[in-house]
Amino acid sequence: MNDRFIKKICINWNEIEEDSYLREIPALQFEEFLTFDRNVTFFAGENGSGKSTLLEGIAVAYGFNPEGGTKNYCFSTYNSHSELCNAIRLVKGSKRPKGNYFLRAESFYNVASKAEEYRDGDAMEIYYARYGGKSLHQQSHGESILKLIQGTFVENGLYILDEPEAALSPQRQLTLLIEIDKLSKQGAQFLIATHSPILLGLPNARILTFDEGPLHPCSYEETESYQVIEMFINNREYFLEKLLSKKYSPS
Repeated sequence: MNDRFIKKICINWNEIEEDSYLREIPALQFEEFLTFDRNVTFFAGENGSGKSTLLEGIAVAYGFNPEGGTKNYCFSTYNSHSELCNAIRLVKGSKRPKGNYFLRAESFYNVASKAEEYRDGDAMEIYYARYGGKSLHQQSHGESILKLIQGTFVENGLYILDEPEAALSPQRQLTLLIEIDKLSKQGAQFLIATHSPILLGLPNARILTFDEGPLHPCSYEETESYQVIEMFINNREYFLEKLLSKKYSPS
């Protein structure tokens, strides 16, 4: 039985302007509904393929601030989200999540700044305990993201993550993989857009690829992230010779 927090989305293309760039995204052009039947769903694909656009649309339709944070975050530094959220109807499960968060690597600095404002007089040692004992701004980008996840994400929560690996070393990506696996086994649901071949390797997750036409499921080994890394590692000298053999003049 599928009783996840977001069970399904339906896209009403009549709500999208005829000249909208959204209609030109190959992976989304013919997509009218999408079912989430696993606790972890990955969006994989090349830059510009529509991963973050769809993830953002789902998050905003659910009630998250477009720049990220929990559903309680209400601010805007630049209004740049697409109209897709207005066309998405969510089919929700019967239970409400115990926790929630929309994490965007690109706007995390703004969210971390807003978190300082939301401290609202709480003692620093108490408020910062959730972030490893100090402000998110007093940690590196990667450290702050990992501490946020480890300190505030809980079982039976809903978490939408847009390229969470962006600031993480491979070792820290393995740590994040462990956290996602642990929480998903405790009832949390994750929707994650990623390029990371480490995160994509999570067992029992569903991978949806935005490459090569309409959105469709694929195996781990079929993802471009895996294939490119595998080819490079196994044929590094050959690839470097081919890639670097040309002489490039400064532009």
